[in-house]
Formats: sequence, structure tokens, C-alpha cells
Amino acid sequence: MSPRIGFTGDVMLGRVVDDRQRRRPVDAVWGSTLERLQHLDGLVSNLECVLSTRGTPWQRTYRPFHFRADPDWAVPALERAGVDVCALANNHVLDYETVALRDTLEHLDEAGIAHAGAGETIDEALEPARFAAGDVDVAVVSLTDNTPEYAADEDSPGTAWIPVDVEDETTRERVETALERARETNPDLLVASLHWGPNMVTEPPESFREFARYLVDHGVGFVHGHSAHVFHGLEVYDGVPIVYDAGDFVDDYRVDPELRNDRSFLFVLSTSADGAHEDLRLYPTEIDDCAVHEASPGAAEWARDRMRQLSEPFGTTFERDDEALVCSLEG
Repeated sequence: MSPRIGFTGDVMLGRVVDDRQRRRPVDAVWGSTLERLQHLDGLVSNLECVLSTRGTPWQRTYRPFHFRADPDWAVPALERAGVDVCALANNHVLDYETVALRDTLEHLDEAGIAHAGAGETIDEALEPARFAAGDVDVAVVSLTDNTPEYAADEDSPGTAWIPVDVEDETTRERVETALERARETNPDLLVASLHWGPNMVTEPPESFREFARYLVDHGVGFVHGHSAHVFHGLEVYDGVPIVYDAGDFVDDYRVDPELRNDRSFLFVLSTSADGAHEDLRLYPTEIDDCAVHEASPGAAEWARDRMRQLSEPFGTTFERDDEALVCSLEG
């Protein structure tokens, strides 16, 4: 059986989630999804907060939201779920200034959870994360176009920031550096995890489609997008799944009654060491009481219908297998 690698959208463990988790078991945040998560061979998530109790809220530019979680519970929670990689190139890793970013890197390192997309310098931020899913060696690069003031440079900590523009010289240089470093590890699967675009939009712009295809043409075997807080349609390009946005996996956000940012999927890729993808399964999820759960029948049906509708313009087709959607990878 091919190893199964899970991908989630945003995992935001701060604010009300952090408060609730201080009074309940550390794995409660994963709700009824915990068993499914633990049975995966690998798990990649966008960590949408810092893991620290230190620092002061970023004030150098206007930032309305600041997210951090107490590492005393948050790190064990990530371990219980079996998270292998945290993508850190996003718009919250400097919410509590550099001390909290450094705490986050240290806590993840101590827990043996790989990370990519942020570091002491841009050079560190472009380094890939690596893990093994069964007999499949995986490398993950993490990039963002959000919050340029959080960008790392040659001397300052921050994110692997780029404009999403295949013609931009800085973009091409940084992307090609990140991909080349990942390829040097000789992975069976190269993943690009991208925190891109604004909140609450329902489809990717053409520039994102061009960029995703550029990544696939340069050896990326799975595109893992997030940032919009709502899932987008799924495209298959040259046999490679492009998840333009995975939505939110867990958070405390206000729910839009039409866009339903509390509903998404756990994306599970079955792949092999020879680089052949077997299938991509989408398991519906929903957020309730600051925890993620397997979606109720009504929420699951809504999410499946919505994914089919959003994916139709890309020519992507699905079959139903129990509660999951199974994506055809013959695009």
C-alpha cells in the first residue's frame, strides 16, 4: 500500500483556541479527526501562529490580529497528531516579534517537527523541510506573498517572501534556490507549500495558476496552497495535484454564513517512491468549539458539492468513496 501523506489548511492555535486548550486535553483540538491523522504516514500543515509565551505584539506596521499559542500544550498537540512539517512562511510568524519566532523554531526543533519558510535569515528561510513517509522521502519548501514587512533578508529573521510573479527576478531567484536545495536532498516527492493571496476570495487569479504550473514544470510534485480561509477548486496539471487553497483546518474565526470558512478537507495523497501518485482523497472537516472534526453529513455534502463546483472550470473530476471525494489525477 502506498504511503499516505496528509495536508491541512491553516492551523491557528492562538487566542480562543489557546484559552480553551489550557482547560482540556492537548489532543482535544483535533476532535474526531485525531485517529485519521494518526494513521497517516506523513502530515504537513501551515502553522498560523507562533509557539511562545514571550514577545510583544508587532507594532512596527498596523496589524489587527496577533496569534500565539502556549507551547506547553501546542507542541504536544502537534506531536499527538503526528505533524511532520510545519510551513512557516505566512503572515503571523512575527506577530510577537523575533523572540517569539525564535521560540517557535526552537520548540519545533526540540520536538523533531521539521519546518520551512522562516528563519534567522532569508538563506535559512529558503531551506527545505524533510521527512520520510514510509519509503517515500519528502522535501517541503514554504513561500509566501503575504505581509512583506515580515520578510527575512540577509541579516534579519522572517519569512521566505516573494511576489507571485514568474517574471519577477527576485521571485525566480528565490524559488529556484529553494527548489534546487530541495532537489539536492534527492526526494521522491517535492512539495511547495504556499501562503498566498488575500482572505475570503473563492478562486485563484490567473497569476497563481501560472505560478503553480511553473512550479510543477520545475519538479514540484504537489502544490499545497493556503491563506484565503476558504478552500478553492483543485486542478491537476501534468498529473500533479494543485490545491490552490486548503482553507482552514482549526481556528477561532467568525464564520461567514455563505462562504463557510469553518468547512474544508483533510487532503490525503497516496504516492510511491517512484514518484507515481495513486490518488488524492478529500475528507470533509468542520470547525466547532475551537476544534476540528469530521464533518457532519450536511456539512460534508455541502463541502463535496462546493469542491466539485469550484473544480469544474479546471476540468477536475471526482468520484465518491464513502465520505471522501477521490480526485482523478489524469488531468
